[in-house]
Amino acid sequence: MERRHVDRIALIADTGNARAARAAADLADRYTFIAEGSADVGVVVGGDGFMLRTLHRLLDGQRALPLYGLNCGTVGFLLNRYQPDGLPERIRDAQPTSLHPIQLQAIHGRRQRTTRLAINEVSLFRASVQTARIRVTVDGNVQMDELHGDGLIIATGAGSTAYNRSAGGPILPLTAQLLTVTPVAAFRPRSWRGALLPSDAQITLEVLDSDKRPVNAAADHHEVTNVRQVIVTHRPDRSMALLFDRTHTLESRILAEQFR
Repeated sequence: MERRHVDRIALIADTGNARAARAAADLADRYTFIAEGSADVGVVVGGDGFMLRTLHRLLDGQRALPLYGLNCGTVGFLLNRYQPDGLPERIRDAQPTSLHPIQLQAIHGRRQRTTRLAINEVSLFRASVQTARIRVTVDGNVQMDELHGDGLIIATGAGSTAYNRSAGGPILPLTAQLLTVTPVAAFRPRSWRGALLPSDAQITLEVLDSDKRPVNAAADHHEVTNVRQVIVTHRPDRSMALLFDRTHTLESRILAEQFR
């Protein structure tokens, strides 16, 4: 088994989470940590939301720092079980998992343009009591003239167990090279349950009658209001590494979720 060489470890803690703050203080008493900018690995102490925000912060800063998470939140899907003992050894033995984001390019408001990356999903959702009307185009070909409903989710394998699953979408293995497109409360066509697309597909979502039926979009927690058009593409050139205990890898968790 290949062991990772880690001498320089940074501690990244959610200080707004009381449990995480206590855990971070305990870890700081046990181990020597260095500044994030000089580290080989970051230990993230918090929950899934904090891990996601940390990944985005590193993406925005063009920093590829492997992260080993310790769960002090609720679910902890992207983190490992909190155990303060033997931390350097656990990191050295951990299995890396590479995640590649998808990109949202939105035209919104008065022809403004915004680009955001998403690790879990890009979602469109109605912003009024009116149903959203969305045209779906894949690689330049219109696949659905009008989807009527509350919205639409495009999820990665890593994100397929989150909002996508709650909306009834399928769970994707990380190795599947697929994106799932899942409607949210579709009214028309009522029987449509979504689609699986190659990860390199370009998906264009055009909001119809957007003045009367406003729609917002989100790339994970980054929201863009009053969108007119959204283009979603895969970004294999951008990569983030999460480290998992070999007894409980991300791949094994995703597999287990399919049988629950």
